[in-house]
Amino acid sequence: MDIKQLINDCQKNDRKAQEQLYRLYSPKLFAVCLKYSRNYTEAQDNLQDGFLIIFKKIEQYSFKGSFDGWLKRVMINHVLQQYRQETFLSLVKEDVPDDEEIEIDDEDISLEYLLKIIQELPNQYRLVFNLYVLDGYSHQEIAEMLTINLGTSKSNLARAKMILREKIELFKNKEFKTLPSAK
Repeated sequence: MDIKQLINDCQKNDRKAQEQLYRLYSPKLFAVCLKYSRNYTEAQDNLQDGFLIIFKKIEQYSFKGSFDGWLKRVMINHVLQQYRQETFLSLVKEDVPDDEEIEIDDEDISLEYLLKIIQELPNQYRLVFNLYVLDGYSHQEIAEMLTINLGTSKSNLARAKMILREKIELFKNKEFKTLPSAK
């Protein structure tokens, strides 16, 4: 079955088509949920709830633009909506560097560790970091999505990078200290 027919069938509330769409896109959308969620269980809940929204809104998809992009946008908006209901997005006034990069050697740190430390970030930092660094949104778009001001987005990103840099340095120092010394 081609994707266009699958979408048309989903728009007609065909349960088998919805199941097929879920099986086809759930791994990719779970990865999106995992990036924005605090943990694995929350990501699973967000995935399930997000698919219910996708099935409810799928008639709005007009076959213009990427279907993958539309699905991702709906899922990200759903996850962000969960956090909008909390009152944690606020301006952090600190003197932090604006656009400093974090250097990581692929051999030094595993992807699992990176995901773990990103998930450990406070909500406001994690959301802004993921939106900006991993998904390529601008600070203006992030500010609109999270209903915060532009400066808050920039500040939260800088603070997230600072926290991640500190955790990576601690990890590297710990790894270095556990290596046997050369004699």
